[in-house]
Amino acid sequence: MKAIQIEEFGGPEVLRHVEVPEPVAGEGEVVVDVARSGINFADTHATRNDYLAEQQLPLIPGAEVSGRTPDGRRVAAILVSGGYAEKVAVPESWLVPVPDEVDDDQAAALLLQGLTAMALVRRCARIEPGETIAVEAAAGGTGTLSVQLAKSAGAKVIGLASSEEKRALVERLGADATVDSRADDLKAAILEANDGKKVDAVLHMSGGDAFDAELSALAPLGRMVVFGIASREQRQVSTAALLQGSKSVVGFWLVHLLMRRDLVAPMIGELFGAVAAGDLEVTVGDVYPLSEAARAHEDLTGRRTSGKLLLDPSK
Repeated sequence: MKAIQIEEFGGPEVLRHVEVPEPVAGEGEVVVDVARSGINFADTHATRNDYLAEQQLPLIPGAEVSGRTPDGRRVAAILVSGGYAEKVAVPESWLVPVPDEVDDDQAAALLLQGLTAMALVRRCARIEPGETIAVEAAAGGTGTLSVQLAKSAGAKVIGLASSEEKRALVERLGADATVDSRADDLKAAILEANDGKKVDAVLHMSGGDAFDAELSALAPLGRMVVFGIASREQRQVSTAALLQGSKSVVGFWLVHLLMRRDLVAPMIGELFGAVAAGDLEVTVGDVYPLSEAARAHEDLTGRRTSGKLLLDPSK
């Protein structure tokens, strides 16, 4: 079968479209014919081996798929790795049934980023009606879902995005205001978007100077949720500053949520139900041929994309 495999760590250039042996189902496993593979920013960390989990070579990246089982069931699954391929062996207990009203694109797009968005807004930021939340990368896969979930929770939503086109998308999805994420004075831009007032919550994934600006834009009793370090520039936080400002900095890594299968299954069910009912829009930015996974990673890291990025293993 065709797959994307890396034999050395590095950037998009190490992603190779190659023939590999088809997977064989072990005890309790099912081989899924992959219709769509989800692309996540974490995949770019995995290929460089600079993320939170140690990677082993050779590696087939990819942590989410939608597809079909040999008996014809439409399913989706979150994986440890192996999703960038035509087939993948998955434990039966990890398979999630996909409703008829949810297509393959939506199913693959909702898993990791839908769970992340739901956990960020509800569990970590604990957003309440009337509060204001600033969402980084608001035009991305996690961001577009976070904007909608925060809005449905009754929050005022400020979306941060790097282009006029992306900001227009975020506003269409319900954001009350948008900010150029590349603004020279990001704190001032956020305050201006919130009528001069500080915000109650921030969903942060970029790291670097943006972390400092957004933390300073946080109101007393505010919560900053850190769910990525896209710039690979880490920051340290002064405990005195947290105390003086009554601020919280909360870290979130999806792996720890995935360990709680009692929480994950109903959350995925709720996400699929919301899409099926038309209450949640899944924004698919582009579907790349599997053979062009390297280009997809280049576009993602180059901030040239919006919405969820997917791979089509048939091409």
